[in-house]
Amino acid sequence: MKKAIIVGATSGIGNELAKILVQNGYKVGITGRRITELQKLHKNNPESYQVNSFDSITENNSEKLFELTEQIGGLELLILSSGTGDLNEGLDYEIEHKTNLLNVNAFTEITDWAFNYFEKQKKGHLVAISSIAGIRGSRIAPAYNASKAYQINYLEGLRQKATKTKKPIYITDIRPGFVDTDMAKGEGQFWVATKEKAARQIFRIIKKKKGIGYVTKRWWIVAKLLRLIPNGLYKKI
Repeated sequence: MKKAIIVGATSGIGNELAKILVQNGYKVGITGRRITELQKLHKNNPESYQVNSFDSITENNSEKLFELTEQIGGLELLILSSGTGDLNEGLDYEIEHKTNLLNVNAFTEITDWAFNYFEKQKKGHLVAISSIAGIRGSRIAPAYNASKAYQINYLEGLRQKATKTKKPIYITDIRPGFVDTDMAKGEGQFWVATKEKAARQIFRIIKKKKGIGYVTKRWWIVAKLLRLIPNGLYKKI
């Protein structure tokens, strides 16, 4: 049986991915802060899920992930689906700080642990869900967009490292547009995908071991357009 861990499986995309992995023959270690939500998954299929609830901001991620890996008997795939962000036009520092603690600090600790584990094992697949928001800055959510840009660039660096190892280690950066979850905030949303559709597309990207995947697929058009907008024009938006 294949072994996977999902960090951030209590709701949204991570929760749906956990179900899909189990349907496809994985034993899945699931993490998150809300243990009651993790227990709902476990109750439906106790043989396929292993619960280890912890807060990625306040606890030792490396220690918890190693513990969970031991509990499920190995690790081939780690999916990081934990993130946060709020609209913050008033630049409330506490909002920005909270965003960076999870999206930058905890993200770095978790991805570093996974990469080192897979390098020692000589194989493995790390998948992290960043965002289309990481392509440009945002006046209404500065830390969120900036933290997602950090993730995109960090994952690119890890892909380079993986290539240099000449081992079957894969790094996948999933960049969703709008998905109908608690993370979707603000006005003017379009092409909003259900979490179920997003999870199905992400699983197909995982199976193909792609380096970068947009969800839904047509969001690559937006990504391209965002890069083409001149700085002088973009700052007026």
